[in-house]
Amino acid sequence: MYAIFENGGKQYKACVGDLIKVEKLDKKVGETVEFPVILTADEKGIQVGAEVASVKVTCEVAGEGKDKKIIVFKYKPKKNERKKQGHRQPYTLVKVTAIGASGAKPAAKKSTAKKPAETAEAQAE
Repeated sequence: MYAIFENGGKQYKACVGDLIKVEKLDKKVGETVEFPVILTADEKGIQVGAEVASVKVTCEVAGEGKDKKIIVFKYKPKKNERKKQGHRQPYTLVKVTAIGASGAKPAAKKSTAKKPAETAEAQAE
């Protein structure tokens, strides 16, 4: 299952366990953040619009940083005009923990192990 969510005017594709660089957030490492979902896709099909109105992507903040430097060079020929600038975009690194209804937690695997009392009764018969 994956979901498409929006943050900072950009859209991101997320699966549970992914690390994603999103626009800088005012959150500390370890805090959780939820993003509204635009689209979800799984084995049942694709859902959009009103079908995913209550679905959220829950993420945990894993860190912060800056992207690699981008050089901006402006030049006008025959005018001796040159301007060189560098820019590093700040980002927040988030780890996707769950995709589902607001406040949903990931489903735990059910144990199929039998209790000791059940196994003793089955052997006695």
